[in-house]
Amino acid sequence: MRSPVRPAALVAAYFDALLPEQRLTAQSLQRAVLEAAPELEQSVKWGNLVFGLRGQNLMAIVTHKGHANLQFFQGAGLAARFPQLEGGGKGLRHVKCRYRQPIDEPLIKALVRAAVEDAAA
Repeated sequence: MRSPVRPAALVAAYFDALLPEQRLTAQSLQRAVLEAAPELEQSVKWGNLVFGLRGQNLMAIVTHKGHANLQFFQGAGLAARFPQLEGGGKGLRHVKCRYRQPIDEPLIKALVRAAVEDAAA
């Protein structure tokens, strides 16, 4: 009989699969997100680390060749308050974090709190 893989094991495997520079940035983002909103649930979806609240996907860490994005699934609603968000789609917006550079932790935490507040409303 198969046993389900626990979410914590999947999250650990996600980080294990990243290159060292990607891992450092992704772990910094994860730490900032969870410090801002410890109630968020973590899962691995579409090859990305996704943070959700009560079954709703709120944000994800998406790694690229030279940077990682913290993308907000309903980020268009946050764009007026946070001009640092990039993107022009219907809903998705992101913050770009270059590898080997510190993340803007106060900005990340403010964005996360705003996204959680919007989702709860």
